[in-house]
Amino acid sequence: MPTRVELCRIDQVAAGTALKVEAGGLVVAVFNVDGEFYVTDDSCTHGPGSLSEGFVDGDVIECNFHNGQFNIKTGEVVSPPCMIPIRTYPAVVQDGKVFVDVD
Repeated sequence: MPTRVELCRIDQVAAGTALKVEAGGLVVAVFNVDGEFYVTDDSCTHGPGSLSEGFVDGDVIECNFHNGQFNIKTGEVVSPPCMIPIRTYPAVVQDGKVFVDVD
């Protein structure tokens, strides 16, 4: 049965930004894309970059390390040098907070 992990309050993540969160054994980036919340692993799959410290452009995050890009909503690679998608987690917004359910 999945465990619900609280990540942050929605007011901690302004539109067009990301927040690094360490909770429940996860290190994730919480993104606010036009008022919708998305959660991915924070680590870039190409190198030591932290995606929460990258540049958000719409629904794309550009890693601050080698400038590879991922789709925030799907985790798919948008631009090299990254080749491996990032893991995404379905975000649950409830009572002004962002949660994920993990196994």
